[in-house]
Amino acid sequence: MRAIASLLALGVLLAGCATPGPGGGVTPGAPLRLYPGDGERRADLVVLGHGFLREQSTLAGLARTLAAAGVDCATLDFTAQRPWDGAHLRNGLAMIRVADRLGARRVVYVGFSAGGLAALVAARNDPRARGVVTLDLVDAAGLGRATAAALSVPLVGLVGEPGRCNAHNGARLVYAQAPRGRLERIAGAGHCDFESPTDPLCEMLCGEADPALGALVRARASAAVLGLLGPETSTSAE
Repeated sequence: MRAIASLLALGVLLAGCATPGPGGGVTPGAPLRLYPGDGERRADLVVLGHGFLREQSTLAGLARTLAAAGVDCATLDFTAQRPWDGAHLRNGLAMIRVADRLGARRVVYVGFSAGGLAALVAARNDPRARGVVTLDLVDAAGLGRATAAALSVPLVGLVGEPGRCNAHNGARLVYAQAPRGRLERIAGAGHCDFESPTDPLCEMLCGEADPALGALVRARASAAVLGLLGPETSTSAE
């Protein structure tokens, strides 16, 4: 019975990482959490998207790291996802609505695993976007490649070692399609190292996380975000 449960859980975790389509609905005003920075970057915002069938608490560590660096950061729950449908397009629009709701003028979209697809969609369709950072991105039905090819802002992809939970780094083709794409490999990092915090389910299916590598991921992601936003400004009116 435990083996069956493990196989079902693996299917749930990987479904949004490999094959689901982009459909699905969005619940207006999906729950979000704001991690405020120090106020020096008024109207700058980072919006974080979690992995398939995960939830926003799995990116709280990165959100706190970004807030400590002075940037307002928001997380949200993707309410449209189902085990059979990743709803990546609708999730991207939900990320844009978070930026609307918080009155952002400049935005960097960040997403983990399948949440990276939502971040790509958001950056492609939001003129306020200054770039997108993906954390061990996994593509679905070519959506990432198609979106990256039409992306006018920089794409920074942080990736770990190949494994079943990141489709053996199959998303490398996404970065190759982006006109301003850059790939940064984090040696030794597994899929769960890109969540903060991760949990026993992810570790059971994808391998044990390493706290030191998780800290490195957060530092590199924060540096990428700050690089995309550029120097601090009191108005962020660009």
